Amino acid sequence: MTYLTRTVWILSCISLVTDIASEMLYPVMPIYLQSIGFSVLLIGVLEGIAEATAGLSKGYFGKLSDHTGRRTPFIRLGYGLSAVSKPMMAVFVYPLWIFFARAVDRLGKGIRTGARDALLSDEATTATKGRVFGFHRSMDTLGAVLGPSLALLFLYYYPGRYRNMFLLAFIPGLLAIVFSLYLKERSATPKEKTEPVRFFSFLGYWKESPAIYRKLVVGLLIFTLSNSSDVFLLLRIKQAGLGDTATIGIYIFYNLVYALAAFPLGILADRIGLKKIFIAGLVLFVLVYAGMSITGNWYWYGSLFLLYGLYAAATEGISKAWISNITSKADTATAIGTFTGFQSICTMAASSLTGWIWFQFGAVAAFLATAGMAFMVVVYLLFFVPAPDTAV
Repeated sequence: MTYLTRTVWILSCISLVTDIASEMLYPVMPIYLQSIGFSVLLIGVLEGIAEATAGLSKGYFGKLSDHTGRRTPFIRLGYGLSAVSKPMMAVFVYPLWIFFARAVDRLGKGIRTGARDALLSDEATTATKGRVFGFHRSMDTLGAVLGPSLALLFLYYYPGRYRNMFLLAFIPGLLAIVFSLYLKERSATPKEKTEPVRFFSFLGYWKESPAIYRKLVVGLLIFTLSNSSDVFLLLRIKQAGLGDTATIGIYIFYNLVYALAAFPLGILADRIGLKKIFIAGLVLFVLVYAGMSITGNWYWYGSLFLLYGLYAAATEGISKAWISNITSKADTATAIGTFTGFQSICTMAASSLTGWIWFQFGAVAAFLATAGMAFMVVVYLLFFVPAPDTAV
């Protein structure tokens, strides 16, 4: 497997340990914040600001990475900031400090995303993009399996010691920093532009980008508007009467399926086409959300989360591979950064929209509306967006 180069392995290991650190804290974050005096409203504001920070910075730093022709400095700084933000949240419990620490974490994600994905793209050919991005997603999502598992184990022996978990999460974060020091990139020539890169200058790429890129991203963003937080899926399980252990267990199971399937589906996508696998993944998404409108037992929800894991494996890495195959190599970080930036903002809107529908009309209406909107995106991509040209 020569396509799994040294750089691909290092980037994948960095994502693995970083996700272990983040997912260790994911199940306990709301509980911890409430324990230090945060209201539900304040938690919502915190997460909104954090996601907006990540979303807007992805486009800017992706553009800056292409402008300078460098990748590794952005990757190292991004993962470094995310690592140090974990213990920061345990040192002081003042609201402004917590806001600052959470913003540092999301800023780190924004700094590294475009440059990291561009470096992955540089390591692949048009015929191996699916498997390279799929392997990276597999390793990244394996962290989402190990992280919550370690959190459950820690809390079993040390219940309620949430601040200690934030300090413990610094260990895998530190490993990410160490791994990043071994990254090397091919020599690149910066773009011959004299004007500085302004914060919103990446928005200009939308007009400059290929028409096929705009068509694809429009479809992806409309889908994102229907793809709300996984919290709603977990809330549906809780409403059906499943306990905390079963709920967390199903969430871990979903990530395990995702981790195991992303690499094989990436290989399959390279063989039969990125578009075919991506659309198949969206069809699974439609089935999952339609199925969530039906009340069932844990077998039923376990089956739906199995399909949900396959959906994620068939879409997350594949979408970035697709984008990198239809855009210029010199603009890869900008193209992916612009998309993921808009995607973050749409994700915020999606959760608000789903929450409003749930509140006004109930859970069944929320899930059926999501399924219906996603089905329209399937039709749009199927008939209006051509498959990526492997000659690019």
